[in-house]
Amino acid sequence: MEAIDPNIYRLAIFVLAIFVGYYVVWSVTPALHTPLMSVTNAISSVIIVGALLAAGAAAIGPDSRFAQGTGLLAVVLASINIFGGFLVTQRMLAMYKKKERPAAARKESGE
Repeated sequence: MEAIDPNIYRLAIFVLAIFVGYYVVWSVTPALHTPLMSVTNAISSVIIVGALLAAGAAAIGPDSRFAQGTGLLAVVLASINIFGGFLVTQRMLAMYKKKERPAAARKESGE
């Protein structure tokens, strides 16, 4: 009996993670998007640390090109997610700030 290639297990976990992530993100109410983005930013930072460790450990081994490439790809994608999350969060928080009224409107109201 042959053993199943471990890459098949990894691919199955990756595909399941895609489905779970898709349904979690699309089933969250809009009021919870900002906390969800904060959590995904934290997860992305863990992904960056793991990718850097994988790429660094792979640099020692003989077949390091693939691991370095996937580590670099993971760092780039996680960085896009982190910076995009910060930009979206900043934009959402700006929506809750009190807006300044123009000077003409203040004079008319007697302020």
